[in-house]
Amino acid sequence: MKLKLFVIFLFPLAVLTFLNCSRKDQPIVAMTFNIRYDSAHDGDNVWQNRKDGLTDLLIKHKPDVIGIQEGQSHQINFIKRKINSYKMIGVDREKNGESEFSSIFYNSKNLTLVKSDTFWLSETPSIPSLGWDASFKRICTYGVFKTKKTKQEFLVFNTHLDHMGEKARVQSALLIIKKIKEINTKKLSVILMGDFNCEPNSEPINGIKEYLNDGVKLSKTSLTGPMGTFNGFDLNPPLDKRIDYIFVDKFEVDSYTHIDSKILNGNWPSDHLPVITKLIISN
Repeated sequence: MKLKLFVIFLFPLAVLTFLNCSRKDQPIVAMTFNIRYDSAHDGDNVWQNRKDGLTDLLIKHKPDVIGIQEGQSHQINFIKRKINSYKMIGVDREKNGESEFSSIFYNSKNLTLVKSDTFWLSETPSIPSLGWDASFKRICTYGVFKTKKTKQEFLVFNTHLDHMGEKARVQSALLIIKKIKEINTKKLSVILMGDFNCEPNSEPINGIKEYLNDGVKLSKTSLTGPMGTFNGFDLNPPLDKRIDYIFVDKFEVDSYTHIDSKILNGNWPSDHLPVITKLIISN
């Protein structure tokens, strides 16, 4: 009788342990990558010479979510064709299909899209608009995703802050945090990634870190790769300028990497390094 009671007591604990372990076996691999727009002025680094190597890199690393910056429609369509198990959300910043996207690709084998939208980094975020002293209209695309195995939901935001407007970068960072708080009514785990055109101790980055964690700081292992993320197509750069980030909330960070591999012709796949991290939902 005592043995039977012990088994009855132990069984729920075993089930709970199994469920917790199974959740730990379902990481989210997130990547942010400024792919560099298609510029005729890039010489040997024009899109035509980079596109296959760039998509080979995506296929090799198999992220669950990929935040793309500077993607033009024909570049986005090429990536769609090459990684056809992925789906994409997002609109371009002019909302006419002809300018740059801050799109999110997601692996539809692993994730289900719950909802998505895009807002503009400006005083009127619901309509295409130029914000503060920015040189271009800037956007943030987001999606709520659900893991197919564990049915856990999480939020992903992808953005590209202006490269010229200092006030725009500060205000854009504040706006993104404000929007995350408004959108995340269910207190889900959050990923914010992108090209922030700011180095780590700048005002916009410090503002973001008041609400979200810099993924590299939470990583259980040391950063893999160089400290910087911008190479400028220089084949031997110092790689000490970090402007691309993945911020998180309610995630454990198993690893964080700045990928500094080159493509077959010996050049970079972009003028930025892709950033990739392996995450576990801790919510």
